[in-house]
Amino acid sequence: MSRPDEILSKILRRASTDITKPVISDEDICSRVEYVCRQISNRACTRLLMACLLAKIDRPDVDPRKPYTEIGDSDAFSGRSYDEKYITHFVYENRLPLNPTTAFLTPAFRNLDRPLTTDLDLVGRPRQVYKATLQLLDDVYQKKVTAEDLLTELVRILLLMREEKQTRINTLLAGFSSENTLPLSSEEIINLIKQHLQCKNSSRLPVLIVAAAYYSVEEKLGERILPLHSHNAADDQTGSLGDVEVCLKNDDHVVTVYEMKLKQVTVNDINRALEKIASTTNRIHNYIFITTDDISDEVKSYAARCYEETGGTEIAVLDCIGFLRHFLHFFHRSRAKFLDSYQSLVLSEPDSAVSPPLKEVFLALRQAAEADRE
Repeated sequence: MSRPDEILSKILRRASTDITKPVISDEDICSRVEYVCRQISNRACTRLLMACLLAKIDRPDVDPRKPYTEIGDSDAFSGRSYDEKYITHFVYENRLPLNPTTAFLTPAFRNLDRPLTTDLDLVGRPRQVYKATLQLLDDVYQKKVTAEDLLTELVRILLLMREEKQTRINTLLAGFSSENTLPLSSEEIINLIKQHLQCKNSSRLPVLIVAAAYYSVEEKLGERILPLHSHNAADDQTGSLGDVEVCLKNDDHVVTVYEMKLKQVTVNDINRALEKIASTTNRIHNYIFITTDDISDEVKSYAARCYEETGGTEIAVLDCIGFLRHFLHFFHRSRAKFLDSYQSLVLSEPDSAVSPPLKEVFLALRQAAEADRE
């Protein structure tokens, strides 16, 4: 185990001793740490702090406000290296409520060549979280708090947040009736999913809807889907053809591709799909766009013409709720399994893809829908 890994292990043990008690006595600093950590809409600041503090503990000679080698000073360092090499694994291994990717690709922290001092006006939202982050780095520089204590306090709060989230989820799950009540009808499930889609930051949900559909009837279909890629991974990075890829049960060749759009599908979208279809050596049977927006007659017509041009690959553009309605009525006896599969996928997604509030609101919506059945 390398020294930074050892440092993080020691920090974790200390923070885990009692996650309900702060390790820092200064109330102002504690308040700033709490504020930064609990910013659900901005997790980058917490990761940046963790990388800078880890570097300071690992190399006491560095200035925690200088996480850019471009600064050129002897006490500068590569914060991104610490973030990607050590913090990423630490966050993943301990299921901490943070983004899975480095903070140094966030616009506010990208391509800087000057120290992160308190007079720096970083552009981002909320503005106050950036000010608090810069102040915390300055607190360490001014020796008002040690890097070890501050990193321990950050990890303690993240552990506390993780436990709070799980407690809320468990409470909601416990609220479901264990009695043999009548399952929700197909239309009731559709209404439930529709409400979930209308929530903020729901861009990942159409992928989970299609995936849940296949998981619930894969034995009947003789087909399976490949593991889902990260919600923010581009197709050209992963080598995938779309958001959901379907194979025959005993074959690894993709035969059906689903691509999700939260906006209108355009002719250009179809042309890009044609390029992907042409680039694969195995024939794609269906390339299906699932959209939450309207579908124009021009796009429908253009997609229909592609069958002959591709030598047998059908391109279709379907409405997300329309797809779900047809699926649930066609596989009516699998509707409860679909809902359970969707719930499982929603809860198992990283918080960066499906936020804790979005997970909790689904459970609350389902609980309310099923309560009407009692």
